[in-house]
Amino acid sequence: MVVEIVILAMIAAFLGLRLYAVLGRRPEQNEEPVRGRVEQPDPAAAPRPLQPRLAENPAQPPRPIAIPAEATGFEQEAEAGVRAIIGADRRFDVSLFLIGAKSAYGMVLEAFWRGDKDALGQLCDADVFESFAAAIDARVAAGEQLDSRLIRIEEAKIVAARFDAPIALVTVRFVADIASITRDANGVLIAGSLNDAIESRDLWTFRRDLTSRDPDWVLDETDEG
Repeated sequence: MVVEIVILAMIAAFLGLRLYAVLGRRPEQNEEPVRGRVEQPDPAAAPRPLQPRLAENPAQPPRPIAIPAEATGFEQEAEAGVRAIIGADRRFDVSLFLIGAKSAYGMVLEAFWRGDKDALGQLCDADVFESFAAAIDARVAAGEQLDSRLIRIEEAKIVAARFDAPIALVTVRFVADIASITRDANGVLIAGSLNDAIESRDLWTFRRDLTSRDPDWVLDETDEG
């Protein structure tokens, strides 16, 4: 019986030493570790290395406001103001604006010549309207009759522009040929000629609130150019 116990103890010690040799120590140099029958992990199931994630809305540097190459209807001094207006309203187009400005120039002059205050009130700022209205009243009081014609617009160019949020202001220089005569209360010619057009140079400033749904610009200031 004692012999059997001693034998079992020796077997247990031997097994313990073998387990330590396999699991409890690191393999010596040039010694390959004992390979168990543990299944190799599935590479597909292994955790993937973390990838850097970009912000969903990364901050982008402001892009310069592009002005179309064909947009040449402004002086160099007005370029910064034009860019500011385009930055606030991407629908602003220099060429289309100047087409509208030419049309407004003709409509305002013709309304003034015929004394149409209602039309002037729709096209002009209050201060400009009052100036035109006072000149019409003085003409009527003197009994004078005005007969003027816009022959042609030689030039319409933006010479100044600025954006004072939310107001955009654009100044246009008009060079036009105008023929005009003035008659007294009796119809006698007292000034001008319809045969000889005179060059007129005007600086008109147009204003618009860019937050307004109204797309129209109004005449904000007039001056000789």
